[in-house]
Amino acid sequence: MRAEDEALILACIPSLRRYARGLTGDPHRADDLVQDTLERAWSRYSRWQRRGELRAWMFGIMHNHFIDGMRSANRRADQTAAGELPDVPVRATQADHLEVRDLDRCLQALPAEQREVLLLVCVEDLSYQETAQILDVPMGTVMSRLSRAREKLGALMQGRDAGNRLHRVK
Repeated sequence: MRAEDEALILACIPSLRRYARGLTGDPHRADDLVQDTLERAWSRYSRWQRRGELRAWMFGIMHNHFIDGMRSANRRADQTAAGELPDVPVRATQADHLEVRDLDRCLQALPAEQREVLLLVCVEDLSYQETAQILDVPMGTVMSRLSRAREKLGALMQGRDAGNRLHRVK
C-alpha cells in the first residue's frame, strides 16, 4: 500500500471515532469498532473500487460490522439463561458536561435507523446519496429518517417525547 493511501485511511480516524461513539454510546466499544473497521479497510483496500469517497466506503464497513455485531449479540442474549446475564458496564460520566450527556442520552433513545442517518448526515457531513449507499436504502428513506430523527431529538432535548405521550381516554 502506498504512503498516500495510508494517509487517506488515517485521516478518516476522527470521523470514524465520532460515528462509532454515536452508534455504541460507549467510548471503549467505539474504539474497538474503529479498530475493527481499520483492520478490515486495510486488508480489503485493494477491493475499494474508487467510485466514491474513501471515507464513505469506510463508514459502510463500520456500519455493516456494527450491524453484524448487534445481530450476533442478540443471538447470544437469546441463548443466555436468565440467571446467567452478564453485568452491564456503567458508563463513566465524571468528565462529561451535562449538555453533552443529555444529548448523548437523547441520541441513544432514537431508533437505530434514525440515529445512524442523523450521525452520518449531520455530524459526518455526508450527502444523502452517500448515506443511502452506506446504509443500503433509497435516498427518500434517508430523507424521511433524518426528518423524523431531527423531530424526535428536538422533542427529547426539550423534555417532551411526542411518541410517548399519554392520551386521555374517556
